Amino acid sequence: MSDDQGGAADQREAAVHADRRAAPTRPDPGGAVIDAEPGDGPVHAEGQAGRAREVPAHAEGQLGDGREVPGHIEPGGAAAIVTAARQLAEAEGWPAVTPRRLAERAGVDLGVFYRCFADRDAVLAAVAVRGFAELAVALTAARSAADGPRRAWSAVVSGYLDFAYANPEVYDAMLAHTPDLTLGADRAPVTPAAAFAQLRAAVAPLAAGRDPDTLAELGWSLLHGVVMLTRGGRLRPEAQEQREEMIATRLLEPPVAPAPRRGKVPGRSGGGAL
Repeated sequence: MSDDQGGAADQREAAVHADRRAAPTRPDPGGAVIDAEPGDGPVHAEGQAGRAREVPAHAEGQLGDGREVPGHIEPGGAAAIVTAARQLAEAEGWPAVTPRRLAERAGVDLGVFYRCFADRDAVLAAVAVRGFAELAVALTAARSAADGPRRAWSAVVSGYLDFAYANPEVYDAMLAHTPDLTLGADRAPVTPAAAFAQLRAAVAPLAAGRDPDTLAELGWSLLHGVVMLTRGGRLRPEAQEQREEMIATRLLEPPVAPAPRRGKVPGRSGGGAL
């Protein structure tokens, strides 16, 4: 296939996905709307802009022992390609992302693209790795700004939902399109584990004898489920704030022990309490 034919094919493919709906928004507790504008920098919890630090590039694509993994973001052309992939995906959806369009958008030759990445899936993995790093930064900022350890989970819930709704295609890359980036994978980058560590640290003060890892997994499952069902339009919009408030403040709270039953005074039929 000639370059002209390939370009025409990419244009036709992109046109099919040009009518994708905009990323959803969600109301904040004060009634304002959080715009779901795609961005390329870290997304912070509401009110925490400027608190998060940048994640060093080596942390995004290495294992705990320092080994590099597919999806590692190198400086220069590869980083430009990853940024272009993120922006194009947020604008048109992942099916519109092709090597040729990424090369054009990043301002590099197609040959440079293939020297940096084996294929489109490798770029998608790099976007996911970067996304996990940014999520970890956002959750760290939210937890650090919380008013005490027992308020940390509520702050982290808000930070997580802000990130997920503001970056829907990056979120899908992280948790729908890259099954190798799991906590149990031997060669998983450190960034998914870093994000989970922030969830665990936030929920640990609520454990009250329960396993913090299991509690964090449950909390993550609740957050991910509500994000995907909300984005799919399968939940009642008018109950969104109530759902999020319950996840943040009620569902993971330690169980309350029942009060001891009060006995009766011997010899009294009236049942007077001791």
